Amino acid sequence: MTKIALPERMGANFGSVCTMLTNNLAARTRNGTDIFMKKDQQGYTLIELMIVVAIVGILSVIALPAYQTYTIRAQVAEGLTVSAPLKNSVATYAISRGTFPADNTNAGLLSANNYTGKFVDSISVSGDTIAIIYGNDANAKINGHVLNLIAVQNDGAIPWNCASGEGIDSNSLPSSCR
Repeated sequence: MTKIALPERMGANFGSVCTMLTNNLAARTRNGTDIFMKKDQQGYTLIELMIVVAIVGILSVIALPAYQTYTIRAQVAEGLTVSAPLKNSVATYAISRGTFPADNTNAGLLSANNYTGKFVDSISVSGDTIAIIYGNDANAKINGHVLNLIAVQNDGAIPWNCASGEGIDSNSLPSSCR
């Protein structure tokens, strides 16, 4: 190792500090590599993981309500599908007799509990109204609630209008009911 001659005005301590720094630099380079260099990076840094978590959080805030609305509409639509034969029977009764049936029996239908689906608990007829009651397997927002289909007699044709009945939000109704 080469000694560096220092001017006297810098003092003896400065020489020992320089020697220590030189020794440290020599120790850092063993076998031609810097011992303080980063090794090959394995995995992700904390900031990268935090960014991914933030993105997933933002996507879930947007996607979950949209999916929930979609599933509720699908469950309500099941009620409309299950009620299709009842609408035909009520319409046939009303056209042939000039009045709407008082209940399922008068319309020539089985009792309300016989018309069910995965999400539909029962469907009953009362005059010009078919009431679709959603059961326990339905989403909590429509569970136990009623969707009413109201018949309108119009020159031999009987179109059906949806009414949200008891507690079904109009946003939860399928497009055919809005």
